[in-house]
Amino acid sequence: MALKNKSMYAILGILSIRPGTGYDIKKYSDQVLTGFWNENFGHIYPTLKKLLDSGMIETVSQEENAKKRLYQITEKGKQELHLWLLEDTMPQPVRSEFMLKMMFASSLPEENVAGMLERYKDSHKNNLKKYAQMQKELEQGIQGVSKERYLYINAVLRRGIISDKAVIQWCDETIKAIRQAPESKSCPLS
Repeated sequence: MALKNKSMYAILGILSIRPGTGYDIKKYSDQVLTGFWNENFGHIYPTLKKLLDSGMIETVSQEENAKKRLYQITEKGKQELHLWLLEDTMPQPVRSEFMLKMMFASSLPEENVAGMLERYKDSHKNNLKKYAQMQKELEQGIQGVSKERYLYINAVLRRGIISDKAVIQWCDETIKAIRQAPESKSCPLS
């Protein structure tokens, strides 16, 4: 099965909410999709061109500057997004540089590893602060967010909160285990 360009679906999803420019799509990605998806301008503008050429989006304004063009989703684009939403999601391997480092950190002094874990934990605490602010804004009501969309935005937000709390707990447990471990660094595989 050929890999699909998931950026295409992120952009169609964003444009299904309201028309926008490439900048609007990037801003939405940075503010709302952060934590589980990201888009950069290097993906956005080529994908917009492909979507435009395939008839899944159309321009609302005829600006010469591609960065100022306003795009909206077409019926064809809505149908494609709908079909994609109904497809099963294939599990994707997580690529985490931090976890890769943890796998091979046994040769480091325990304080270095504990420091790595503390910094990792701090980044997830910062995520929690952002999520708390986003949840507060969502609960106060955001213009253009219907009750129906609120439910789904909140569900994704809650998943991020629960996940980050679990990472923080894991960091605390791992730091404690490392500090209580005996000095022996022998590998059970040898």
